Amino acid sequence: MKRILLVEDEPGLVLTLRDRLTKEGYDVEASADGESGLERAAREGFDLVLLDVMLPRLNGFDVLRELRKRAIDMPVIMLTAKGQVVDKVVGLKLGADDYVTKPFEMVELLARIEAKLRRAPATVQPADGYQFGDVRVDFRRAEVTKDGMPLELSAREFQLLKYFIEHRGATLTREELLNEVWGYNAMPSTRTVDVHVAWLRQKIEPNHRHPQYILTVHGMGYKFAG
Repeated sequence: MKRILLVEDEPGLVLTLRDRLTKEGYDVEASADGESGLERAAREGFDLVLLDVMLPRLNGFDVLRELRKRAIDMPVIMLTAKGQVVDKVVGLKLGADDYVTKPFEMVELLARIEAKLRRAPATVQPADGYQFGDVRVDFRRAEVTKDGMPLELSAREFQLLKYFIEHRGATLTREELLNEVWGYNAMPSTRTVDVHVAWLRQKIEPNHRHPQYILTVHGMGYKFAG
């Protein structure tokens, strides 16, 4: 079941959209302001965000800007009562995947949602290296430094970190990580993933007790937000 986050402050529209999308087989959660919507989109495993522009506390453009700044690449469809071309241009330049102007036909919105969810999950193909915070990863040399000092990572920890970076912003289940990083033949327990994530956090996070790069998506797995 695909999970959709609806960030919208109009109770009537939230009720209508939640009811229809649920009937279409989606799991729908809602946030009534931009600030809570941003935090939920950044930390929970949603497949798509329906994001209103005019929101209390933080407008939709700012929410979208921050999501893309954190390299969170889930599809975002903007919802707005404004029909000016400039608003559409701003949203698309900030990284919106689509734009629907209120009032809209439900069948059109559903078609747009289906089209965005059909796309393959975006992955990042790093060239020679990648940097997040004070951590620098050199893929060619298989070396990692933090604040200019070398970090001692095992081969498996490096492979795990590389896979996280290549799929940053995506929610990765423990089973996927086992299959892709360890391989089908290795057949370790799912606890192995948790242990290696804990070791990796201790080495790369500013505070491993409150991680900001490798996030836990409760009930699902992990997500890299570096």
